[in-house]
Amino acid sequence: MPASARAVALDAIARVIDEGAYSNRLLPSLLAGSGLDRRDRAFAADLTYGTLRRLLPLDRVIAAAARRPLDRMTPGARHALRLGAYQLLDAGVAPHAAVQETVELVAAKERGFVNAVLRRIATAGWDPPTGTRDDDVAGRTGLAPWAVRELRRVVGDEAEAAAVAFATRAPLTLRTNACRTTPAELGRRLAQANVATVVGDVDPACLVVGSGGDPATFPGFGDGAFAIQDQASAFVARLVDARSGDRVLDVCAAPGGKAAALACAVRPDGAVVASDVAPARARLIGETASRLHERVTVLAADARAPAVTGGFDRVLVDAPCSGIGSARRRPELLWRVPSGALSQLARLQVAIVTASADVLRPGGRLVYSVCTFPRAETDAACDAIVRHRPDLVPVETDGPDGRGFRHRLWPHRHGTDGMFVAAFERVR
Repeated sequence: MPASARAVALDAIARVIDEGAYSNRLLPSLLAGSGLDRRDRAFAADLTYGTLRRLLPLDRVIAAAARRPLDRMTPGARHALRLGAYQLLDAGVAPHAAVQETVELVAAKERGFVNAVLRRIATAGWDPPTGTRDDDVAGRTGLAPWAVRELRRVVGDEAEAAAVAFATRAPLTLRTNACRTTPAELGRRLAQANVATVVGDVDPACLVVGSGGDPATFPGFGDGAFAIQDQASAFVARLVDARSGDRVLDVCAAPGGKAAALACAVRPDGAVVASDVAPARARLIGETASRLHERVTVLAADARAPAVTGGFDRVLVDAPCSGIGSARRRPELLWRVPSGALSQLARLQVAIVTASADVLRPGGRLVYSVCTFPRAETDAACDAIVRHRPDLVPVETDGPDGRGFRHRLWPHRHGTDGMFVAAFERVR
């Protein structure tokens, strides 16, 4: 018997919240073995991503309706209530179906409690908080209060608009593989398959999909005509400014989209070395490069201790970070990362850049990027990089908002993932 869409979603929600799984990796594997048809797969995906995206607002509603804290509930009841509340408040599911089908997923001893709470939510609905405090904005948008507070410090009055954008599903974006085709030709091929696209505002090599389906079924996927990559990531690779004949090192490269773009840029006689600390993630780089028909040398190595010698013309450090900028694709990042982790992440980022600079030739360019916005991982990290490596001099480059030494991309301004990028040149 195939699992129901709600059962698959409940399993995914529990594993993401309790076990720290990533939704964008876990859910496709669960759906592949579910036996669900296309329609139910789409329903399961909406339930999973939607519940995770709206977790903080849902928890407020559940706590009020249950008249008890969530930590006093069993995990099974807690996750089922989240799934049911999302159906009632956000997914537009008929109340009787949302309640009845969700109650059947929990253990017999929990059904009475889950049924009563969901019926209260169905009757009372939801009045979002109207205040301006960080907790109120979090209660409306789903972004953690500390992240809302940090947004205020970075973008001021745009904080709530940014939070709403981070908590909105991202469109599918395809970066044209310039070594295989052109954006115009790829757009024509997709249009013939009834896949509507528009050219990206930030990177003209990107096509934003307005309608379609699974990109693995699109024309051009099999012959490497495009990579599935957000415009912000494509912008990072472009800022590296790799040219024909260059030797390029990408030290935190998985899953390999940027490394493949760089490999195309250095043709015919350049070279790209791409590494990642985990062998499993390093294998993803090779798989991506192979599908895109690009030659990349792949290493499993800790970027804090480079496994290569010097003389590279370009180095890309797309560093490990809190990742909130990619929350449109991995909604658990809205609330998963604790604020206390930022200082440790920043130290790791600076350590990676400091070590990677050793293999950059004088006159070469190093690009630092993180898909997040907190100051500890962005401006403060760049300041620390310059202190630790005075031979790295900031370089002014073109960005979506004009020339500057540091660029920030935002979903509410640019329609991209959140990204911070800065370029440096190594001097003698």
